[in-house]
Amino acid sequence: MKPYSLDLREKIVKAYTQGDTSIRKVAARFGVAKSFVQKLIAMKKTQGHVQPKKRRC
Repeated sequence: MKPYSLDLREKIVKAYTQGDTSIRKVAARFGVAKSFVQKLIAMKKTQGHVQPKKRRC
């Protein structure tokens, strides 16, 4: 499965941090899982970015 684009990941984090909204509403808006939004927010706080991990083949 191909990872979500960096652009989409940044839009999701931006929508959550700018708006007065819940993680559940952001997930529904972008059509992703609630856990994915939680993961992105945590990544942004701890690592400072939301880039997908490198894939191993």
